[in-house]
Amino acid sequence: MTINEMIDALSSYGISAERKSLYDDLECLRMFGLDVLSVKAKSYGYYIGEREFELPELKLLVDSVQASKFITHKKSNQLIKKLESLTSRHNAYKLQRQVYVDDRAKTSNEKIYYNVDKIQDAIAENKCITFKYFDIDVNKEKAYRKNGELYFETPVSLMWNEENYYLITYKQKYEGYTHYRVDRMEAIEITNEARILPETDFDPASYSKKMFSMFSGDETEVDIIFSNELSGTVLEKFGTDIFMYPVNDKQFKAKLKISVSPFFFSWILGLGDKAEIISPEPVLKKMSEFLQKGLEKYNKNRKN
Repeated sequence: MTINEMIDALSSYGISAERKSLYDDLECLRMFGLDVLSVKAKSYGYYIGEREFELPELKLLVDSVQASKFITHKKSNQLIKKLESLTSRHNAYKLQRQVYVDDRAKTSNEKIYYNVDKIQDAIAENKCITFKYFDIDVNKEKAYRKNGELYFETPVSLMWNEENYYLITYKQKYEGYTHYRVDRMEAIEITNEARILPETDFDPASYSKKMFSMFSGDETEVDIIFSNELSGTVLEKFGTDIFMYPVNDKQFKAKLKISVSPFFFSWILGLGDKAEIISPEPVLKKMSEFLQKGLEKYNKNRKN
């Protein structure tokens, strides 16, 4: 904005200002740490240079809001508007050009913000909570578990995994943890009963790997040959501590500790001829049985 534009803007708020006082004000802002810069065109214009958030940082935050399935369309647009206010009007326009919320899969539960807030309050106050929990049936309507009866749980932590928000709770009776999707929770209330937690601290990384990974459960060491182009995919999924070495100029072999399950077999099949299990024999047998059952089902359907 030029000085004249500032004078006009202040005037619209009923504030009179002179050029000299505005120069003094701009210098005070600089002294207090605001990065006020100027550029000369026909006349000098002033703008804020470095802000609390740089434009690339705001773009990352906008992308995260857009990608989050647990945030509704309405809340996503409200959040993005607030993020736009953290930058200049010119940069806010650049953020607006990236907004594509409407066609993304989003939850319809508008209460998720309040759910998160109440859960965090319960954890801070060291209290247990009650709530109702539901699924979405084939008619796209709520189907309450336990016939709508209240769950009584000990909240431990909130976790974001695979674009969904989860509440992790501790079951003293079973000495273990379980989780619930926050957007499927309803009527959350904080009780007067204090939380009883295990002596060992909760490890979110370990829990996430065990419960949310399709390769969770009892592990077996499996040898798999992959095409070289899948090296990045394998490292991203299993980490950099795995043992892998070249077989030839086009393939490498990896030793992976995996829970042998239908999810694992489906993942291998999805890689086509770029992945092949070579040992141990029991895993090869299970893979063969998995394939055979699939063939029998589809061959039966074709005959019918």
